[in-house]
Amino acid sequence: MQRRCFMAAAATLIAAPLAVPASAQTKYKTEYKVSTVVGTAFPWGKGAEIWIDLVRQRSNGRINMKLYPGVSLVQGDQTRELTAIRQGIIDMAIGSTINWSPQVKELNLFSLPFLMPDYKAIDALTQGEVGRQLFGILEKQGVVPLAWGENGYRELTNSKREVRKPDDLKGLKIRVVGSPLFLDTFRALGANPTQMSWADAQPAFATGAVDGQENPMSIYTAAKLHTVNQKYVTMWGYVADPLVFVVNKEVWASWSAADREIVRQAAIDAGKQQIAIARAGLVEPDTPLIKSVQALGVTVTHLTPQEREAFVAATRKVYAKWKSTIGAELVTKAETAVAARK
Repeated sequence: MQRRCFMAAAATLIAAPLAVPASAQTKYKTEYKVSTVVGTAFPWGKGAEIWIDLVRQRSNGRINMKLYPGVSLVQGDQTRELTAIRQGIIDMAIGSTINWSPQVKELNLFSLPFLMPDYKAIDALTQGEVGRQLFGILEKQGVVPLAWGENGYRELTNSKREVRKPDDLKGLKIRVVGSPLFLDTFRALGANPTQMSWADAQPAFATGAVDGQENPMSIYTAAKLHTVNQKYVTMWGYVADPLVFVVNKEVWASWSAADREIVRQAAIDAGKQQIAIARAGLVEPDTPLIKSVQALGVTVTHLTPQEREAFVAATRKVYAKWKSTIGAELVTKAETAVAARK
C-alpha cells in the first residue's frame, strides 16, 4: 500500500510542470505607451500606427502598444519627451531629432542650415555611418534606437508676403521649436523667432499673433495651414527632420530576444513605409502635393540656385558656430557623406 502511494506521488511530480520562480519570468506590460507629436492624420503618426499594428500581428498580441499623440504624456512639451522615455514615463516613441537635440547635442546635425540639399543627402546620413554613430550616442542616453523615419524638409510659410531673399524675412514673427540653433538661424536671417508648442502655434497663426512657421509640407497640408493665414510658401529645403523609433532600455530588457527582434524589424519596416508616405507628392516629377496646395490659392515659391545661395551665405556663421558645438569631426563626416552620395 505504501509502495503504491509513493509511486502515485512520484508520477504526479513527473507529470506536473516545473514551477518557475516569478523573478525568472519575463513580465510584459498590458500596454506600452507610444509617444508622438502628431496623430495618424500625419505621416509621422501614421508611422506609429503601422509600427503598432506590425508588432501586434507579429507578436501574436504579446506586445500591445498604444499611441499617445500630441506628446500628451508630457503635457505637450516636445522637448521633454526624451527625458520622459529615459525615466520610464514613456515606453516607446517615434521622436524628432529636433525635439531631442537640447538633450543630445549631436542631433543638431540635421538642423544645420542647408547641410542636406536633397533626399539622397538625408539617406546618406541616416542610412550610413553617421546614422549608426548617432544611434550609438542615443544608446548611451538610456534609450534603444531601432530605425529611422522622416518628418521631412521644413519649408517656410507666412501670412504677409512672398519670401525670395533674406531681406524678405526681416521683422516677421516665425514660430520655431524649442531649439537654440533654430533661434540663431532665424535671427541671422533678420526674422523674429518665437518658441512655441505646435498646439499653441495654430491659434496664434489664426489670430495673426504669429506671422509664419517652418514645417514639412505634409504637416502644412494635414493641418490645413492655409486656413490660418499661411498663404505664402517658400520651398527652400533649409533643414530636414529625421525621426527615430526608440524603446526605453528597461522595457527593451524585459522582452525575450525573439520579441526584441520582432519589435526592431517592425520598426525598420514601419520606418521605410513612413518615409515613403512623408515624401509622397514631393518626389514625383509633377509634385502633385505642391499642385494641390497651389489650387487652394496659396503662393508657392521655388528658389533659384542663386536665390538659395543668398540664404546659405546669410547663415554661414551660424553653421560654423554649431559645427563646433555639435562636434567638428561628426559634422565633417556628414559633409563627406553628403558630397559622396549617389
